[in-house]
Amino acid sequence: MKLPFTKMHGAGNDFVVLDATRAPLALSPAQYRFLADRRFGIGADQILIVEPGDPTRGTDFTYRIMNADGGEVEQCGNGARCFARFVHDKGLTTQTTIRVQTQKTVIEPRLQADGRVTVDMGAPFLTPAEVPFDTTGLTPRLEFGCELWPVALANHPVELAVVSMGNPHAVMRVDSVAQAPVDELGPQIESHPRFPRRVNAGFMEVVTRGHIRLRVYERGAGETLACGSGACAAVVAGIRLGWLDATVDVDMPGGRLTISWAGPGTPVMMTGPATTVFDGVIDVPEL
Repeated sequence: MKLPFTKMHGAGNDFVVLDATRAPLALSPAQYRFLADRRFGIGADQILIVEPGDPTRGTDFTYRIMNADGGEVEQCGNGARCFARFVHDKGLTTQTTIRVQTQKTVIEPRLQADGRVTVDMGAPFLTPAEVPFDTTGLTPRLEFGCELWPVALANHPVELAVVSMGNPHAVMRVDSVAQAPVDELGPQIESHPRFPRRVNAGFMEVVTRGHIRLRVYERGAGETLACGSGACAAVVAGIRLGWLDATVDVDMPGGRLTISWAGPGTPVMMTGPATTVFDGVIDVPEL
């Protein structure tokens, strides 16, 4: 099967974008893994599928996300910015603000005059059951009224703030992201049994109240150069814990995002780059 695609990235978090607005796209998990493979396919952290919206719900497009392991996930903030750039650049819409249905919520990416994209990521989900996170038998430590949950890993316990941005995140504070044991702890947190749907593990270094450094070990993808929803979750956690102000620059290995949040019940706003790398056609085998 000959499949047209666009390769994009948002702050180094890279994607294969597929246009399914004219005809449905039915690929197997193995075929998504092939597309994401950096040696035998195109190479990507996630595959983004652009589908028609539902006018009865006031949405312009539907947005589906497949991880590099072939599994579908709920949300990807860097992908949302690339999605908005893709549909505008390909002439699928002339709007600069777009309503997009994701698996769990509706988001509104907005193209800025400077080329960056701002995404209304919606209000975060802050209770453990919404993440979901199993708190059975745990007693949290409260900081600024926000829970830090003790979670036992193979070598040592950690304290995690849990947040959902439509997808699950666990955030821990570290003294230095450069020295954080992401490769060791990331997989343990991702697959910990207290997270029944697995979780994205964020390692946050607070530089100032308006500046953090962040590394994220993503479900089904491993550590990525940037994670938009992870940046949102880290800032939400940091604000709730009293560490951060309402607008924060988040430096990740792939670049900088700016995150703003006014508090519970309000949406998280994320601004950052969205870059097209190249277009192509790939022959997808039957898998």
